[in-house]
Amino acid sequence: MITFFGSLLILIIGYFTYGWFVERVFGIDTKRKTPAYTHNDGVDYVPLPWWKIFLIQFLNIAGLGPIFGAILGAVYGPIAFIWIVFGCLFAGAVHDYFSGMLSIRDGGASIPEIVGKYLGNGFKQFMRGFTVILMILVGAVFMVGPAGILASLTPETLSKTFWIYAVFAYYILATLLPIDKVIGRIYPLFGAALLFMAVGIGIAMVVGNYDLVNLSADTMVNMKANASEFPVFPMLFVTMPVEPFPDFIQPKAH
Repeated sequence: MITFFGSLLILIIGYFTYGWFVERVFGIDTKRKTPAYTHNDGVDYVPLPWWKIFLIQFLNIAGLGPIFGAILGAVYGPIAFIWIVFGCLFAGAVHDYFSGMLSIRDGGASIPEIVGKYLGNGFKQFMRGFTVILMILVGAVFMVGPAGILASLTPETLSKTFWIYAVFAYYILATLLPIDKVIGRIYPLFGAALLFMAVGIGIAMVVGNYDLVNLSADTMVNMKANASEFPVFPMLFVTMPVEPFPDFIQPKAH
């Protein structure tokens, strides 16, 4: 439990220290209007209340990737805390911040467009192709994963195949309809539910008197049952992402 609370403390301290440093290096302008205002078209660029944006982004950053990843990574033991804390502070959080802020500064452009602006058309086309491949892979995982979970929670008549089609149909609607019609209404509800569950699990961990193994010289080993087949390096960093997926899979910054 000491390692757990120590990790939370380091994350909080890192947010207010290294986060401040990153923000200073980037040189933010609090008076700069976001593309939601400068390109407001009622479809892809629509201003939303700050609390909705918070819940939507919270749901995005805590999607299927880190949920499954944390479960898979936890089997390695307390050594996973090192990657969670320092990987989040110096990799995932910085990546998400800069990719979002770069998009805002370039009028809501996606990463391929930004790459093309500064590195030329060749790199832009390369990034477009790379992005398409990632979108296919991520889309497949984000359909099959939730569909399997929903199939296990519903009657047998609603098979995994049914839920794959249902999730795919939802993706199509969420993509084609204006941002405030589906995502702006449904995502905040899911984000609030996820936040409630996270707080509930945190409270249960404290009051439930669970025996969490602390990180020490003795426990800084690979605790996976078949450790020889799944070494800490590089498998831990593959199975346990510190962010969901690269932001450049999102075609536009809303």
